[in-house]
Amino acid sequence: MAASGETLTSAGYIKHHLTNLQVCAAENVVDGHCSGFWTLNVDSLFWAAILGVAFLFLFRSVAKKADTGVPGKLQCFVEMIVEFVDQNVKDTFHGRSRLIAPLALTIFVWVFLMNLMDLVPVDWIPEAAMAAGIPYMKVVPSTDLNITFALSISVFFLILFYTVRVKGVSGLVKELTLHPFSSPNKFVQALFIPVNLLLESVTLIAKPVSLALRLFGNMYAGELIFILIAIMYGAGILLGGLAGVLQLGWAIFHILVITLQAFIFMMLTIVYLSMASEDH
Repeated sequence: MAASGETLTSAGYIKHHLTNLQVCAAENVVDGHCSGFWTLNVDSLFWAAILGVAFLFLFRSVAKKADTGVPGKLQCFVEMIVEFVDQNVKDTFHGRSRLIAPLALTIFVWVFLMNLMDLVPVDWIPEAAMAAGIPYMKVVPSTDLNITFALSISVFFLILFYTVRVKGVSGLVKELTLHPFSSPNKFVQALFIPVNLLLESVTLIAKPVSLALRLFGNMYAGELIFILIAIMYGAGILLGGLAGVLQLGWAIFHILVITLQAFIFMMLTIVYLSMASEDH
């Protein structure tokens, strides 16, 4: 499968599957592809929104139909997820906020659903999109660095918000300038301020960067392996049965990666917000 004008080679196949459907201003189109800051990856935004709406619809419908008697299987499943997240929040978050538990639940389920799209066979949705005249279609939002950074930057602003709410602006400034090096001598402490500011600024910025890159890197690598298995099968390197076994084996293992990455993103968010809510 290739877009018009592209040769169906292994490199072209990989490039096609890793290219987003983009929109941008006409002046930002270079060699038929968008460039520039205001380029939008429409497919990533579409699938992220669809999965977010699916999450809200499913959990709201279960909540509305919740029965105090013998619950159904879906209600049991949703309740297990809610209790699991709620327990982790209680064990990890040491501040007071009604936002943290719903935020943690949203992050865990939403990121899990975005990751789960990686288990859809790599050609199904892109081929359907090609048949409909859409040249590119990436269906795993968490393999798009823009999506993972959008999530992590949101967490970053929440960290700043909770820090200022609990400790005030002066508390935030003190955290950035009076730690980790301190001295009872005010002159020496003044000399430490630029060093502390540099170290603490790097630590603060590293939180959203590590959140985004960890999720992106793991999911991107997983998607690439699925594509490589499909290439080897298409090239005749792997027989149908062996390719199926490899795809199934990697999919089973990848389920653990999908769940673990959603859990790690949720837990680190809770930990960061807990640290922001603790007054030293």
